[in-house]
Amino acid sequence: MSIQIPKGLLATKQPDLWFEDNAVGRLKKEIWEASDAQIDGWLTDYGIPAPCEWAKAGSYLQTTVRHQVEANRKKNDIVLIPVGCTENHGQHMVSAADTLYVSMICEGVRRFTAKRGAPVNLALPPLMYGGHPYHHMGMPGTVILREEVVRELMIDVMLGLWNDGFRKQIFLNNHGHLWMLETAIQEFCKRYQLPGIYRVMDWHRAVREFFRTKERGGEYDTPFIHADESETSLSLFLYPEMVDMTRAADTEGVQFLPGGHFDTSVDMYSRPHRWSEGEGHFAIEIKGTPEGVVGKATHADPRKAKRPLVAIMRYLTLVQDEILASFPAGKLPPVNMTTLRDPEELAPYLKEPMSPGWKSVYGLPLVGPR
Repeated sequence: MSIQIPKGLLATKQPDLWFEDNAVGRLKKEIWEASDAQIDGWLTDYGIPAPCEWAKAGSYLQTTVRHQVEANRKKNDIVLIPVGCTENHGQHMVSAADTLYVSMICEGVRRFTAKRGAPVNLALPPLMYGGHPYHHMGMPGTVILREEVVRELMIDVMLGLWNDGFRKQIFLNNHGHLWMLETAIQEFCKRYQLPGIYRVMDWHRAVREFFRTKERGGEYDTPFIHADESETSLSLFLYPEMVDMTRAADTEGVQFLPGGHFDTSVDMYSRPHRWSEGEGHFAIEIKGTPEGVVGKATHADPRKAKRPLVAIMRYLTLVQDEILASFPAGKLPPVNMTTLRDPEELAPYLKEPMSPGWKSVYGLPLVGPR
């Protein structure tokens, strides 16, 4: 019996996997069905893998000479902001893993867009440490910032970038403090009411289809959790010199209640709860999985990381292309439709920084709750 495809969806050879018939869905379907050779070709286009560029001249705003920062912004005023942490990822991996993943992904997108003449901008990771869920407490190698510190730091970063003309901001996250980043965006908008595009993206959730297990048409043996098959595969592909597979471990978390309620890290099963929506029903990490791994790290293979990386880099490219198509560099959503501010009052603050009549946003009176 043939399956009737609902209107607006695109079928794949995997019976339980459909994509929406829009730009995002068509992109994902293309990558899902691509040959290994096509995947390798796209990786080459983005220059992946390559060493991390934190100290490379011209890569990040902070490593680019000032006049070039301004020239780049006049062509592309979107800034990608990788967000990670310092977290124990087992004896076989480094604690900067989350920060390295998102930095290298953003760097790939910058390289690709630079070849087209208008490179997307990158800001150095503001959170080399990070906020953490309760169950990370006590793990050596994991450094935990208080939630209000994370929120206020991110708000301050957003304001500083906005003042410099970078008013389209995308945080690319690879760590379990998503709700803190969401809160930072909401609080920034309430506090300052400045027009712009603000977005946070859990990158592995954004392309969750490409972390599917083999029984669901994917390449992985086990579901994405932490420092496991998925993350170790990413590390082996992106920076193998920082992985020691002789120390890789396989573990399983300790659960106190029946499963099926809380999802895994990429919400693969569409369960009632995200993993972050509860505590107490499983052992905290230092007690249940002191190895720092939750899953099967020994199953890792760098080949498995390729398709998810292509998917997120091409998706980020699509996002930035759509934003610039609607709001070219220097243009923003209308003040009177996206804030409660008077457009005339805000006009001097919207000008090109340091141009005649420009005012720094640090002198703008606050209007929101505080």
